[in-house]
Amino acid sequence: MPAVPAPPSDVRLRGRLGAEFLGTFGLVFGGCGSAVLAAKFLTEDGVQLGIGFAGVALAFGLTVLTGAFAFGHVSGGHFNPAVTVGLAVARRFGWREVPHYVVTQVVAATAAGGVLWIIATGGPTTAGELRASGFATNGYGAHSPGGYGLGAALLTEIVMTAAFLYVILGATDDRTNKAFAPIAIGLALTLIHLISIPVTNTSVNPARSLGVAWYVGGAALGQVWLFVLAPLVGAALAGATYARVTGADRGAPSVEIADDDEEPAQRAPRRG
Repeated sequence: MPAVPAPPSDVRLRGRLGAEFLGTFGLVFGGCGSAVLAAKFLTEDGVQLGIGFAGVALAFGLTVLTGAFAFGHVSGGHFNPAVTVGLAVARRFGWREVPHYVVTQVVAATAAGGVLWIIATGGPTTAGELRASGFATNGYGAHSPGGYGLGAALLTEIVMTAAFLYVILGATDDRTNKAFAPIAIGLALTLIHLISIPVTNTSVNPARSLGVAWYVGGAALGQVWLFVLAPLVGAALAGATYARVTGADRGAPSVEIADDDEEPAQRAPRRG
């Protein structure tokens, strides 16, 4: 089996991690920010101007779509530890780079959550009220938007994340036109949120879950294990089975982000 290419130099890695930081920050701030600041907004006479579940779902999809177009050519546009692990399992990404990406994604998500917390508490909402509202955290049981239990939440997150990875792997397959991959990936994430916001408030991304759970603590932090474990399991399942299911050439050399002196055909595709 061909070996995974050696990772680029530290300078190149720093650039990739910088792109991952920006993309992950944008995903968490844009997606969770829409849920915290804009999902529900009542005028003085009680008219609802908020964007609701559909608007939040679209916000998450748009952050991935725009981030993949903006930074996919630099870092691959993962913005999600589950995506990074799933791509590594599928041999689309080198395992040596996984810890660097995952740490950067979690730090970026935490920074985004902190900025969002400062903004949200700068209005009439107190810190206590913001914690009580959930601050866009994920949960099950009493902390599920629809009251869904642990089993339903676990299955939802595994299935939704696996579906997301199948779309990513398919949209960036060498047998398709990768130029439109960010559109397919962004729309897939929108659809996933439309389905699963009522169940878990939708994670499919451990960094997104951790990035806001830190600030709420309590049950949100106590339940976050599920939203770390389930997406990783779903992503690994998709990464391990995509080639067999679709007949892709798993024996081809894995390609990380291309160096500047490589041929255009060797450059890594954008990934959401």
